[in-house]
Amino acid sequence: MLNLFSTDPDWTLTVIRIILGIIFFAHGAQKVLGWFGGTGLKETLRTMHEFIGIPVPLAFVAVMAEFLGGLGLIVGLLSRVAAIGICLTMLSAIAMVHWRFGLFMNWFGDRKGHGFEYHLLAVGLAIVIVVGGSGALSLDRLVFISQ
Repeated sequence: MLNLFSTDPDWTLTVIRIILGIIFFAHGAQKVLGWFGGTGLKETLRTMHEFIGIPVPLAFVAVMAEFLGGLGLIVGLLSRVAAIGICLTMLSAIAMVHWRFGLFMNWFGDRKGHGFEYHLLAVGLAIVIVVGGSGALSLDRLVFISQ
């Protein structure tokens, strides 16, 4: 049986985990704290509910998956759980919002929305963390080797 904290001392996993964590912490901080030009939690939940139709409790879970999942990935604590949350959030974003705009981002502003290429990359990287673990420099690794 796979231990939730098990991970190889792999530096590639460490780099993937930290970069994914920084990206999702930043996006989560926009939504939760209003940092980096974001709107904050109340407005984010209202927007997700009114314009996308997501029930507020599920919108809250998605926002926390980004914010807390990003933090977890940065420090490498419960990285598999964080990566699953991010993966599910991105798959939901693809299905509910971005699929209809195709694969590519709207770089030139000539369409009404963005495609799902970013989301697909995030899903792929999250799957790497779910399968491989946190890598060399992580709290998961410390917990695992101390067991």
